[in-house]
Amino acid sequence: MRASSIAFLLVTFLAMLSPAAAQNAADKPKRFAPLTMESLNTYQKPLGEQIMKVSSVGLAGPYSPLLRSPVLGQRMFDLLYYLRWNSSVPLRLNEMAILIIGRQWRSQVEWFAHAPLAIKAGLSPEIVADLKARKRPSSMKPDEAIVYDFVTELTTTHKVSDQTFARAKELLGEQQVVDLTTVSGTYVTVAMILAMAEEGVPAGKEPPFKPGED
Repeated sequence: MRASSIAFLLVTFLAMLSPAAAQNAADKPKRFAPLTMESLNTYQKPLGEQIMKVSSVGLAGPYSPLLRSPVLGQRMFDLLYYLRWNSSVPLRLNEMAILIIGRQWRSQVEWFAHAPLAIKAGLSPEIVADLKARKRPSSMKPDEAIVYDFVTELTTTHKVSDQTFARAKELLGEQQVVDLTTVSGTYVTVAMILAMAEEGVPAGKEPPFKPGED
């Protein structure tokens, strides 16, 4: 049998499996049962009320597991609140860092929630598309380039070179370097929580990463 014929049969077979795999995933019980405001206990409700004011996914996403540990959940919420709305890092760069982490972890929820926010904050759609394709964006501004290099270097090599640190300090300043490091590490934690809980995008929404898309 010719190689092209074998390849065609393989693609056809995988295509036939995809609906079944999707159905199996849909039928699998959630690791954490969905929560509503009415189902929250006395310790969870104050946090739930804060979450509902800012969350694009309601009590789902990382908040569903975090509400199971409400004291930790409150600490995480406060940290996330600072990093999202009070950080010294400009919102455009902050969201770019979150997308870099979300793509490294292939986090459906992080990308679903933050790609639109990044574009709204001024990050170009071309840069977002390149990040999604796991490419180093080619049309970055100097501050975007150092965010990409700094976050990527720190998360993949577990260190930052003197050259990269000097560029970051010159372009961003000391406080932004610290805040940039912290938002990156925090969203690794968020990605881990989402992966552990197998949290997906809201029902009826298309996951940003397709099967086989590394």
